[in-house]
Amino acid sequence: MTEENRSAGEGHPETGGKETPSPKPARERNVGPEAIKPFRLVKYLSLTSLMVILVCTMFLSGFISQRAKTILVQKSEQYALLIAENLNHQVFYQFTVPTLITEGEIRLSRPNQFERLDRVVRNTIQGFSVEQVNIYDPEQILSYSTDPQRVGMKGDIGDLFERAWREETVSVLSGEGSSFLGFEWRAGARKLTAYLPMWEERSMTQMRGKVLGVFEITLDVTDDYKAIHRFQWIIALSFLGFVGILFVTILLIAARAEKIIAARAAERLKLEEQLHQTERLAALGEMIAGVSHEIRNPLGIIRTTAELLYGRLENDRQKRLASIIVEESTRLNDILTEFLDFARPKALRVQSCRLEEVLDRNLEVMEPECQRLGIQVERDYRTGPYGMEADADLLYRAFVNLLANALQAMPQGGRLRLETSFANGRDGSPHIELRIQDSGHGIPAELKKKIFNPFFTTREKGTGLGLAIVRSIIDGHNGDMEVVSEEGKGTTMIVRLPLVQPNREAAGEESR
Repeated sequence: MTEENRSAGEGHPETGGKETPSPKPARERNVGPEAIKPFRLVKYLSLTSLMVILVCTMFLSGFISQRAKTILVQKSEQYALLIAENLNHQVFYQFTVPTLITEGEIRLSRPNQFERLDRVVRNTIQGFSVEQVNIYDPEQILSYSTDPQRVGMKGDIGDLFERAWREETVSVLSGEGSSFLGFEWRAGARKLTAYLPMWEERSMTQMRGKVLGVFEITLDVTDDYKAIHRFQWIIALSFLGFVGILFVTILLIAARAEKIIAARAAERLKLEEQLHQTERLAALGEMIAGVSHEIRNPLGIIRTTAELLYGRLENDRQKRLASIIVEESTRLNDILTEFLDFARPKALRVQSCRLEEVLDRNLEVMEPECQRLGIQVERDYRTGPYGMEADADLLYRAFVNLLANALQAMPQGGRLRLETSFANGRDGSPHIELRIQDSGHGIPAELKKKIFNPFFTTREKGTGLGLAIVRSIIDGHNGDMEVVSEEGKGTTMIVRLPLVQPNREAAGEESR
C-alpha cells in the first residue's frame, strides 16, 4: 500500500500539519474575501429610489391637489357670477322696475319694499348653495342682506369694493387651515365670498348700464373641499401603494443582482486563487524536477551497488545491512518518482472507459486491506452501461490515493461507500459524479482549505503529494473536486468528470 497523505489529518488525532512555505506573489497577498466587496445594490439603489419616488409622489400629489383647488375656486367664481347675473336680472325686473313704476322711488327702509326684495332674492337663490347675499350701495352702506340685522351697517370692504365697482369679479376664500404640499389640517368651514357689480339692465340689448351697487355673495364650498381632500388622499395612497409595489420589485431585482455580483466576485476570487496556485506549483515543479533528477542518478548507483554487494556477501549480518540499503533506496526512489509525477504530470491518453470498472479494479486490489481492517465496502452504481472519455490508468491512480486515504481514516474499521450518478457540470454539460464516503473521524474545519496543498500532511511519513496529484489528474480531465467533511462524522470526497472531453468534442465538430 503506497503511503499517501490524508491531507487534513482525516481520522487522525494529530493536527500538526507540515507544509512547505512558498513565496506568494505580491498581487496574491491582496486578494481575499475582504479585497472584493460587492456593491450593496439593495442598500443604495433600493433606499435611494424609495426616497426619490416618495418625494416625487408627495410633490406630485400636492401639485394635483393645488391644481384641483385652483380649478374649484375658478368654478366657484363662475358659479357666483352666474348667480349674480341671474340675481341682478331678477332684482331689476321683478323689484326695481315695478317699484319705480308703482312708488316712484326705492326706499328699502319701507317694510313692503324690503319684503318684496327679500322675496325676489330668496326665490332666486333657492336651490343654490348660497349662504348669504348682501347688496351695498355706492357709499358701502349695506342696503340689503339676507341677515336683516346687518342692514344699514357701514361696510369695510376696501379694495374689494372698489374693484367690484370697476366691474371686476373678486373672490375671497376663508376657513383655510395649515397646509404642506397641499395637505391641510385644522381647516374649518370653507366660505367663498364673491364681490360682483350690480348694474342697470338695458332691455333688448346685452349691454350693461351703470353700476348701481355691489353684490356680496357667500357660497359654502366645504363639501367641495372635502371631496378634494378625499381625492387628494386617494391619489396619495394610490401613489404610496404603487411606490410600495415598485419598491418591493426593485428590492427583489436588486437582491438578485447583488447575489449575481457576489457570485461573480466569488468566482473571480476562486479563479485568481487557482491561477496563483498554478503559478506556485509550476515554479515548485521545476525546482522539484531538477532536484529529483540530480538525486536519482546517484541513488540508482547506490541501489545497484547494494544489490551487487548483497549477492557477494556471505555474512548474514552484512547481507541484512545491504538489504536495508536496497530497501531504503527503493523507497526513496518511489518518493522521487512521486515528486516527478507531481512536477511533470503525464499527458492524458483518452479512450472510452467505464468509471465503475476502474473503481472495481481499485477495490479488488484493496480488498485484502479492507478485510484486515474490518471495513465494509458498499457499492451504489447508478449510471448503467455507458462510455466516458478518460485516461483509465490515471483515474486508477487517483482513486488509489483517495481510497487509501479513506482506509487510513478508519484504522478501527468502518464503512466505505462508493456512489456514482449522473450530474450536470458548471457549464451544463453531462458529468458523472463519484462520491467516496468513509466513516472516519472527519477533517477539522481549519484544515479543509489546506488538504490539496503540496507537501501538506498530518502524518509523520508521507510526502503530502497524494491529493495534490489527485487534483492534478482530475483537473487534467476537466473535472472538479469537492470535500464534504465534519469532524467526527466522516468525509465524502466528491469527484465530477465530464462524459466527453471538451477538446475532443471541439475537434470532432471541426472535422465534421
